[in-house]
Amino acid sequence: MLDSYPGHRTFGVMKFLCFAYEAEEDLNQLSQSEWQDLRKETLDYVQALRDRGILVDTHPLQSARLSASVSVRDGKAMITDGPLMETKEQIGGYFLIEAVDRETALEIAAGWPSARIGRIEVRPVDDGLAMDRRYH
Repeated sequence: MLDSYPGHRTFGVMKFLCFAYEAEEDLNQLSQSEWQDLRKETLDYVQALRDRGILVDTHPLQSARLSASVSVRDGKAMITDGPLMETKEQIGGYFLIEAVDRETALEIAAGWPSARIGRIEVRPVDDGLAMDRRYH
């Protein structure tokens, strides 16, 4: 799959932000050996994407237990500790890629190692805020 992608930046290439959803509990249940294997496979895949000019940026996130949500209503900031929603899977990290189309982006996401134990959400990145409304 990666071998067939040219990996050079050309006109018409789109950016996609990919969110890696994972259950902390599932990852914490991996043995040390299983974790080291998954970690190495992930780092190797990251390097392969970088080498082909596909990967723009990627970072793992710390535990969702350390997060906070902020909203502002009537000029007052409200801060809630913890994740926005209580779910089994949380966003464990992200990767920003460039791909020629949605199908290629989905193929790249399917190759992400943690997709086997969680899931990857793939969303196209907008070039900017539209004048008439936010979403079309």
